[in-house]
Amino acid sequence: RLFPSDDGDAQWRRSVIERGGEILCVSQFTLYAKTTKGTKPDFHNAMGGDSAKGLYEQVVSLLRKERGGKAELVQEGRFGAMMEVSLVNDGPVTIMLDSNKNALAVPSSSSGSGGGG
Repeated sequence: RLFPSDDGDAQWRRSVIERGGEILCVSQFTLYAKTTKGTKPDFHNAMGGDSAKGLYEQVVSLLRKERGGKAELVQEGRFGAMMEVSLVNDGPVTIMLDSNKNALAVPSSSSGSGGGG
């Protein structure tokens, strides 16, 4: 729950579903890079492109299922494509999700370095 109550009196009371909002799901290649050595990021431990695409598609599918199958409420970018996304941040908060507790099953197709979307 990231949004205020309908009357605006209380923060963190409503979800995007409760607010009837839309979701834009965009894959991001640079999710995992090692930057502790050298002068450029190391993506060797990043998920391979095929596996990353499968995981991304699984996330989009789960989001759409959560939204009652209404595809128009969950839009997506093109996996692996160069995209420019503009947005307006509304509020002073950035929330980073970082947990393996509820991790999705990772497709085990191909492995390799980087190349994700």
